[in-house]
Amino acid sequence: MIFWIEIIVFTYFLWVVLYNLFLSIAALFYRNPKFLKTVTSPQPLNRIAVFIPSYKEDSVIVNVAKHALKQDYPKSKYDVIVIADSLKESTIKELNELNITLHVVQFEKSTKVKSLNSALALSDDYEIAVILDADNVMESRFLSIIDQCFQNGWRAIQGRRVAKNLNTSFAVLDGLSEAINNHIFRQGCAALGLSSPIIGSGMAYEYSTLKKVMKSMDAVGGFDKVLQAVLLQMRIKIYYVKQGIVFDEKVENSDVFKNQRTRWISSHYIYLRKLFLTGVESLFKGQLSLFNITVLMSFQLPRILNIGILFIISISVLLLSNYTTIPFYYWAGCLFFYLTGIALAIPSSYYNRKLFSAVIQLPRAFCSMLAAHLKLKNANKKFIHTPHKH
Repeated sequence: MIFWIEIIVFTYFLWVVLYNLFLSIAALFYRNPKFLKTVTSPQPLNRIAVFIPSYKEDSVIVNVAKHALKQDYPKSKYDVIVIADSLKESTIKELNELNITLHVVQFEKSTKVKSLNSALALSDDYEIAVILDADNVMESRFLSIIDQCFQNGWRAIQGRRVAKNLNTSFAVLDGLSEAINNHIFRQGCAALGLSSPIIGSGMAYEYSTLKKVMKSMDAVGGFDKVLQAVLLQMRIKIYYVKQGIVFDEKVENSDVFKNQRTRWISSHYIYLRKLFLTGVESLFKGQLSLFNITVLMSFQLPRILNIGILFIISISVLLLSNYTTIPFYYWAGCLFFYLTGIALAIPSSYYNRKLFSAVIQLPRAFCSMLAAHLKLKNANKKFIHTPHKH
């Protein structure tokens, strides 16, 4: 019995290691689209709606809205639409003084899907819908880049989220995780010609298509997982644009990290279960991107857990080699090549003293992830809010 458990666990980790290493190497061959070499967008320009759902984000939303108005894109061609859910009256007053569209909503149980559907119903006078989080700040050329992509026939885009703050060791670790995900899962898939997985913000869609798809959704958390599956079933490819940068606030301590990951992990497992058979069926229909995202990519534990478990198993096998079947160097090899894939994905800007400060937080992050797994019950039945400061 123990033999078969070893085989099953080792087979899982061997698969995870090979998959991540392959995508990490493939990402090195990613090339930016040739049409993005131009500095300005050709005419005519698309009309863009920038949606910013804001649930109790009084500390950041005004500043984010101000930054959203500073795009290097004609003011007459885009509108910033802040969806105000449970904001203070003082915040509402400040937002009303800005040149934005303020859409105030109130729900018995708030969700991002409800907020977006309410705002999408306001108008059809747009070609593109951009979705941000309430802490996101677009790089000044973001909308120009999105416009160029749509003028070249793209209908769904995931931009590159990068850390807005690296002020604590946990923020560095969180930013590092985002950068690794960008390299392996988005850049790697794009280099292979596959659709990119989306991440809930910093993304753009054909307005009419998004409005149609969102109407049928009622997800509490993880709406992006449903959205990407529906788009891929519609044969709409999701492109990754490395040059389209959106700055995203990173969590600063372990408590916020645990709460945020509880929501993410809950959604991950729920939609893995819901979409797994759909993903398997898609392979036989030639929809490799859908199979990749809903099965190959989703059938993995979070990265920090993979690293921690592989390390613990390797040390345990080394100490108890007389009682195990699979040799120590097999497990150590898996850990080495898994870390190699991660090392290839780390941007050069992270190779400094801050990287060490992030690495020493790994044990605490590992424990937080384990604790998050113990809180998964009912986690997807209510919206778990992540507070922001920057």
